[in-house]
Amino acid sequence: MGDLTGETGLSLVADIGGTNTRVALARGPVVDRATVTRYANAAHPDLSAVLARYLSETGVESGQITGACVAAAGPVHDGVAELTNLDWTIDRATLARALSADRVAVLNDLQAQGHAIGHIDAADLDAVLPQPEVPAHATRLVIGLGTGFNACPVFETPGGRFVPPSEAGHVSLPALCGEMAALTDAMVRDFGFASVEEVLSGRGIRYLHRVLHGVEAEPSEIMAAIAAGDAAAEATCAAFVRVTGTVVGDLALSHLPFGGIYLIGGVTRAFAPYFDRFGFAEALRSKGRFTEFMGQFGVFVVRDDYAALTGCASHLSKL
Repeated sequence: MGDLTGETGLSLVADIGGTNTRVALARGPVVDRATVTRYANAAHPDLSAVLARYLSETGVESGQITGACVAAAGPVHDGVAELTNLDWTIDRATLARALSADRVAVLNDLQAQGHAIGHIDAADLDAVLPQPEVPAHATRLVIGLGTGFNACPVFETPGGRFVPPSEAGHVSLPALCGEMAALTDAMVRDFGFASVEEVLSGRGIRYLHRVLHGVEAEPSEIMAAIAAGDAAAEATCAAFVRVTGTVVGDLALSHLPFGGIYLIGGVTRAFAPYFDRFGFAEALRSKGRFTEFMGQFGVFVVRDDYAALTGCASHLSKL
């Protein structure tokens, strides 16, 4: 990392996941990728401790930070984030005090990803389904599969980009048929409620495999078994891909993202190589008399692991 002690007008951006927090410096909407550092959340009592360590290690004083934006993996209300899979609470006031920053923002992590759309290098976008030509103001949709599940639309308005928060992972899982009907029955029995996130997430892979095969296995073991051609693991993969396609299709009908659907997250990237083989497109477009209509939505997998940081910087630059 270069010498940043003489820099002024810097912004600090952070992406807080359930396991790790990534912190970086930015100038305007551009993140300095050489400054990105990852910290294990379990080794720190709260975000303030992470930021203090980062400033100490980079040699940057808090007074040099003129703006700060953090993306949190959990619901954000009135500038306060409650992380879903981490016992931290983050708010604008605490962030401003920790950094002496004039401009401060707290976003849901999917909101940050939404603000990154349009600022991601084409080399970091893998096309799953082709995107028809659309007006620049067309709505886009970002969907994340990782530690949890969430989705949010991206609206281009006369007043600028608007990315509303959402907790789409906790809505009801769509009704499934055939052998998959047993999945929702099992979820109601085990959780009292069949939600999207209990299947389409890291832990959901493990749960789906157990329901289908009665075997406990870690997600990493299941993914390795898929690559090795294990029949049970492949069946789990096929089911996961079909459920993903079904849910993505439902969300597309809810938001009409004629500007494209952007899939993000580690779980997305792990399963993307199997989308074509196990019928992702067919599941997404299988909507009765609206099947042909569904062909208007392009789908991309985002491979830029720093997109949330870029989104934070972009959003902050417009405040």
